[in-house]
Amino acid sequence: MQRAPHIGLNSWAAEDGPKLRRCDHPDCQDEGLYRAPKGRDRLREYYWFCLAHVRDYNSRWDYYAGMSEREIEDFRRRDTIWERPSWPLGARMSQRLRLDAGKWRDFFGVFGEDRSEETGPEQRAPKRGSPEDQALAVFELSGPVTLERVKSRYKELVKRHHPDKNGGDKAAEERLKIINQAYTTLKSSISA
Repeated sequence: MQRAPHIGLNSWAAEDGPKLRRCDHPDCQDEGLYRAPKGRDRLREYYWFCLAHVRDYNSRWDYYAGMSEREIEDFRRRDTIWERPSWPLGARMSQRLRLDAGKWRDFFGVFGEDRSEETGPEQRAPKRGSPEDQALAVFELSGPVTLERVKSRYKELVKRHHPDKNGGDKAAEERLKIINQAYTTLKSSISA
């Protein structure tokens, strides 16, 4: 096939054939089959290269060129959530759809128990007093306690109330949050 000289904006034609796109690399006469973005701010505008030149362009191209470390980090954080705002889980859920852990019942007897009567440490109102006293009430422990005893009790409670073990139950998730907060409180008070 015989090529015509370079004509107009990035196209060349065979004598009787259709117009073909020429490689955008200077002094290259090959066909430009592969596109590459012109820049970070012009991702929908392309250079057209032959295979050899697109490989060269891609090996040297840096999307983050000209950005500071802080700008790169901010960009990556926004990109992680697809540049959409996020809210805490359940923050926008209707109040009437939420399950109240103390009033949920096993109406059909599927679980073999009436959960409305359950009186575990996580459902009793914590004792009045310091945050440490409240955390001890959640763990059903009385002071003084050691860090090893607190860790042991924490593991027991997590195994019992983890949402994965309870079929994703929202009430179990809320109980686990209370247990985690109590553990954090006790751990910091014992180590201090």
